Amino acid sequence: MIVKVKPIILAAGQGTRMHSKLPKVLHPIGGLPMVEHVIRLSLKVGDENPVVVIGHQGELVEAALKGKDVALVYQRQQLGTAHAVKMAWDHIEKDHQVLILYGDTPLIEASTLQDFLSQHRSMKRDLSVLTMKVPDPRGYGRILREEGRLQRIVEEKDADEVQKQIDEVNSGIYLVRGDYLKEALETIDNNNRQKEYYLTDLVEIFYRQGYNIDAYCSEHHEEFLGINDRIQLARGEEILRERINREWMRRGVTLVDPGNTYIDVDVVIGQDTVIYPGTILKGSTTIGESCSIGPRAVLENSHLSQGVTVKESHVVDSAIDSGSTVGPFAYLRPGSKIGKSVKIGDFVEVKNSVIRDGAKVSHLTYVGDGDVGENVNLGCGVVFVNYDGEQKHRTVVEAEAFIGCNTNLIAPVTVRKGAYVAAGTTLTKEVPEGALAIGRERQKNLEGWVARRRKK
Repeated sequence: MIVKVKPIILAAGQGTRMHSKLPKVLHPIGGLPMVEHVIRLSLKVGDENPVVVIGHQGELVEAALKGKDVALVYQRQQLGTAHAVKMAWDHIEKDHQVLILYGDTPLIEASTLQDFLSQHRSMKRDLSVLTMKVPDPRGYGRILREEGRLQRIVEEKDADEVQKQIDEVNSGIYLVRGDYLKEALETIDNNNRQKEYYLTDLVEIFYRQGYNIDAYCSEHHEEFLGINDRIQLARGEEILRERINREWMRRGVTLVDPGNTYIDVDVVIGQDTVIYPGTILKGSTTIGESCSIGPRAVLENSHLSQGVTVKESHVVDSAIDSGSTVGPFAYLRPGSKIGKSVKIGDFVEVKNSVIRDGAKVSHLTYVGDGDVGENVNLGCGVVFVNYDGEQKHRTVVEAEAFIGCNTNLIAPVTVRKGAYVAAGTTLTKEVPEGALAIGRERQKNLEGWVARRRKK
């Protein structure tokens, strides 16, 4: 018979130490909610989709996990970890090996759990506990042994002074036979200081029953950091950031200052790209080979082809094709599509616009709801005036056109191929192909005006 691993993720706690209106397990780390890291882990090591036990502000967690490959069950009253697992009763079958994980422990590596599972199977355990040795065991349940054999776990709140000196602690992760788990859940009581039903009591129950139990002690205690407050959240972010950055450097990406570079877990970066300090790469951003990013660039859910340079700029939900340069101090807002070998200079903002190959938008320009053709030049201070107070309108500048400095293009309007628009023009009508448009007051010089004014 094939024994299937069934993950159960406990995510019902109140998280009061976070002092937040957001449920603890939804606080992001590495660009994802904590609980989503655990869900992804469970899908890698489990044989069936996980059950997530939710409770405090469960509606928010449920909404965040909509569409994920999980089953959700509610723990309406937070009466302890054993009570939480009991809420998943209907999802536990007798031939399951139930893997119990936690929504606030997002740093565990799949390889660590695979080793844990392998030992459990090879030793034919009925219950395995994943433990670790830590330099400071405060806050953790202590592992008690009798002649080297796992006997029971005592929680910090219930430990005496001798037990508090033990440095082997409980990670909270268990692997247990489904039928035995159900039997034990019926016998766990709340006879403790906190009046809660502790999952840790499984160990003593199984020990007394003579079941085959033991602990797997991991050397990687930082993986099991439980995040309960903002300090631990920052520490978890630091650990994950170092892990992510090291992996990209191993793959051929240069991080000039890894400690000052922030890369989310779903970001993809091509070989020989250089990332300068202060750069933040968020969401589903993908970066091609041989790019130069930063310093102090922010890229969010954007796609860059190879050989792109982005300096001190903010790029959101946009695409930049090969060989283009952006910045410094540019802002590409959602829906911007930048072609090949385009120059987007300093203090340029682009929104919901297409700028095609070879175009130049060098400085102090706003391109909103526009379509800019190949090899167009937009001079300094050009504004695409796209909003009439009620609706947005589009501006089209066809290939090879030249737009002079300090020009307002009042949308909807089109500048045809190869046309010129003189500096200082306010454009309200279409410019024909190859024409020059001038829409400004003719200059008038008043001779002797300054001297006359001074005599008054």
